[in-house]
Amino acid sequence: MSRSLKKGSYINPRILKKVLALKPGEKTVIKVWDRACSITPEMVGITIAVHNGKTHVPVYVVENMVGHCLGEFSPTRKFISHGGKVAKAQAKSK
Repeated sequence: MSRSLKKGSYINPRILKKVLALKPGEKTVIKVWDRACSITPEMVGITIAVHNGKTHVPVYVVENMVGHCLGEFSPTRKFISHGGKVAKAQAKSK
């Protein structure tokens, strides 16, 4: 369920402070553990390393991401493949 409109979107003030402190064109990567933080227009053009539980995944923020959460762009699970005889036969043929 989404957050209520009355409260507004959740933005971590510490992350916003770091984003606003960056100069335009600076290539610094900001490390973030807060996956629930919403992306604001001030974050566009900045690379943010979002923690996925194991490592920090670099996410370059573009205009279409505004309004979404940071965690949406850092997957926590890695799909390998489904097993079975058919899958092994297809893998051999490739």
